Amino acid sequence: MENMGKIQIAGLFPDEIAAWLADYDTASYRADQIFHWIHHQQVNEFVEMSNIPNKVIELLETQCHQPLAVEEVVTRKSIDGTEKYLFRLEDHETIETVLIPDGNRNTVCVSSQVGCAMNCSFCATGQGGCVRNMTGAEIVSQVLWVQRRLKRENSSISNIVFMGMGEPFANYREVMKSIHLINHPDGLNLGMRRITISTCGLVPQIERFARENTQANLAVSLHAPIDSKRSQIMPINKKYPIEQLIDACSYYVEQTGRRISFEYALIDGFNDSTEDALQLRDLLSDLLCHVNLIPINPVNHLRRSKSQVIQTFAQVLEDAHISVTIRKERGTDIEAACGQLRQRS
Repeated sequence: MENMGKIQIAGLFPDEIAAWLADYDTASYRADQIFHWIHHQQVNEFVEMSNIPNKVIELLETQCHQPLAVEEVVTRKSIDGTEKYLFRLEDHETIETVLIPDGNRNTVCVSSQVGCAMNCSFCATGQGGCVRNMTGAEIVSQVLWVQRRLKRENSSISNIVFMGMGEPFANYREVMKSIHLINHPDGLNLGMRRITISTCGLVPQIERFARENTQANLAVSLHAPIDSKRSQIMPINKKYPIEQLIDACSYYVEQTGRRISFEYALIDGFNDSTEDALQLRDLLSDLLCHVNLIPINPVNHLRRSKSQVIQTFAQVLEDAHISVTIRKERGTDIEAACGQLRQRS
């Protein structure tokens, strides 16, 4: 795959690297070594590849983008340990990535698009629209860059969530390529069950993802239990209303046997009443699922629900034996909501 005239080699599998090297009369086993250096060792300079001949290094430097297709611009660290990175891409567009440490877990939240076209009212990313899809190389390079940073601290990534900038399923092919690169046994070798892809509700892609049965997790941004409310804050609901969305989610569960997660951002006075909780209970009662209740980061004058209201909402779901958690607040002091750091920078 090429961008700005040079190959983004972090987005190539070993067989793709081998096919490219064959045009230059280079042995195919060099492809495995190059892939290992990038995806297992996370080098960011070709000269760091100590067992690669100089003539191949020169070829890589001439024909390829640097190994990791992102460049650090800004890093912010929260008092709770959360780190947010603003990365510049080769065309000078910027995207955000977040590292969320929690005990022995290091979760990386990655972006899949520059901006977002979904225009959800509670999300800062969508305010600027969607500039373009990210390449598989740009997506996986976020992960490799953070892994390289963690390795210096004798730590490593444990989980990856596609909950950063963009709608992952609107960039389906490159997102799927990136998770297979992350899962590759000669690279990070991170288990698929440690990867979660979040969607605002693109029904055809949910069904396609169900048929692929990759073992990666699926999270669906729901945020309201009825169409009249969901359409106010999520324009995608006008195209794929709740009934269609829940049918697609049921299909996913039937095809994979896996539990689906629903993200529900609680907005003060809008979707956080006991009536809303009861409607959500009725909507999800027959579905193998888990609900993540999220106190929103304030965006567009929307305010987060009060703590007691959140607890009451959760109790309604628990009483109906629906699995529920309240997501911990992280990184509110470092523009942690999607798109906020990019806007300010």
